[in-house]
Amino acid sequence: MPEMVTDTAMLSAVDFSVWNLFLRADWVVKLVMLTLLLASFWSWAIIFHKFLRYRKVEEKADKFEEVFWSGNSLEELYERVAKRADHPMALLFVSAMREWSRGSGRAGNGGRGFGRSVRERVDKAMSVTMSRELEDLERYLDFLATVGSTAPFIGLFGTVWGIMTSFQAIAVSHNSSLAVVAPGIAEALFATALGLVAAIPAVIGYNRFTNQMARYGNRLSGFADEFSTILSRQTEDGA
Repeated sequence: MPEMVTDTAMLSAVDFSVWNLFLRADWVVKLVMLTLLLASFWSWAIIFHKFLRYRKVEEKADKFEEVFWSGNSLEELYERVAKRADHPMALLFVSAMREWSRGSGRAGNGGRGFGRSVRERVDKAMSVTMSRELEDLERYLDFLATVGSTAPFIGLFGTVWGIMTSFQAIAVSHNSSLAVVAPGIAEALFATALGLVAAIPAVIGYNRFTNQMARYGNRLSGFADEFSTILSRQTEDGA
């Protein structure tokens, strides 16, 4: 009983704050903690950036489609957005119109000369533009995937190393009381906690943005198909 009281008194004297858990940890565990903290910070930076970027891109796409389907001529819309296209859907439209203008002589001639080869070049131009823009939007998502899949294991490595170090200290001191074991175990488990803190937001962000990118990619693909059909129809009407 007196020994239990002594252990409790010693435990109450130990500072289990986050900062002191870090300071008391072995240098390998400290390196693991710092790595996880940096990964978590960078993941949150990517998450906030992607959230704002995707929301802005979708808002601009909504406005562009509203103007596109308003009934204005393609040539007029092309002149308006050609020099200030700043989102994937507008860039898709501009690349197609530019290729169409080259193939038909000029964009305002009613589409005469829009043969199979020109249509193939227009479709290719839209495909290349769409791939390039989607690749730009997907940048850094692989980092979120990497953090989400590896951070728990990195944290677990820090925990295992910390527990091994604690057991070595117990063997040297020949004292296995709770007051001796608890601080080392707490420091080791803190590494696992940091691994989960880094991994969970990264996994959620990656899944959300991946699904969002898939929907937006389908939206661009649908727009490209509809636009190609409009160009073909305009050619037939002007022939």
